Amino acid sequence: MWRAGCPANGHVRFGRRPEETHQWKHRQGASGRPHPIRVGPGPKSRKRYLLVACTSLLTCYFLGDRSMKTFGAFVFPDMDGVVVVHDRYQNYDKFPGVIHQLCCQHLLRDLADAAETYPGAHWPVQIREALQGLIHAANTARAQGLPAIPGDIAAPLIRAFRHGVILGLGQVKKIDGRKQNPCRDLLECLRDRQGDVLRFTTDLQIPPTSNQAERDVRPAKIQQKISGRLRSGQTTRHRYAIRGYISTAAKHGENVLTAIRGALAGNPWMPPVPDPP
Repeated sequence: MWRAGCPANGHVRFGRRPEETHQWKHRQGASGRPHPIRVGPGPKSRKRYLLVACTSLLTCYFLGDRSMKTFGAFVFPDMDGVVVVHDRYQNYDKFPGVIHQLCCQHLLRDLADAAETYPGAHWPVQIREALQGLIHAANTARAQGLPAIPGDIAAPLIRAFRHGVILGLGQVKKIDGRKQNPCRDLLECLRDRQGDVLRFTTDLQIPPTSNQAERDVRPAKIQQKISGRLRSGQTTRHRYAIRGYISTAAKHGENVLTAIRGALAGNPWMPPVPDPP
C-alpha cells in the first residue's frame, strides 16, 4: 500500500520500489484521508490538502489537492488487492485494484445529519443503531480471537441495516434531474455498496473506521490552529517527510530521537520488510 517517508535527503518516496509496495500489501485495512491546510505567507497563502496514508505500523504524508492528479501521484496506483478504509469521496473509486471499506465513522456522522434533516423518520436511527451494533460485535469478536463476527450475531443486525435502507429509499424519493433530495445519495450508497460498508464484519483484520488516519493527521490540525499556515510548499513537504518517518518509527516501538540521529548520520532506520505470505 503506502510507504513512510525518509528524511535523509529531504524528499519522500511513495511505494514505487517493489519492496516498498510489499510493505503495504501485507497490511490490510489501511486508512487514507485528505486534510485542508494553508500554505504560504500572509494573504498569498492558498489552500492545499495533506493526504495521509497509514496503518498501525506505517505512516505516509503527501501534499497536493483533491484532484485525480494528486491521488495518482500518491500511493493508490500501487494498491492492487489492498483494502483501503476511506470516506465516500469519489476519487478513491477510480483505482480498479483497490478493495474498499467505507469509513463507518463518516457514515454515522452522515446518518446523524440525516436524523436532523428528517426528525420524524425512523430509518436514520435504525441504520445507525445497526451499524453501531455491528462495530461493537466486531470489537467483541476480535477480542475473542475470532476471524469474523459470528453469523447468528451479524445476521439480525445486517437485516436491520438493510431494512432501514429500504425504508429510507421509500421515504426519500428519487426525483428527476441531477440534484436529489437530501440524503438520497447516502441511501443509494448504503444500498449499492453494502459490501464495501460491511466488509469489516467478515474479516476482522479490516478496521471499520479511518480513525487511525484521523490520529495521524492530528499534528497537522494542531499546527494549523497554532500558526494558521505553513511557510511554503517545499517546507511543508520536508516537514511531513520527517513526520511520516518518525511516526512510522514510533509505531514500531523505536526511539524517535535515535531514529532521527540515524537519519542525520546517513543511516536512517527503515521498517522491516514482511515475509511473503
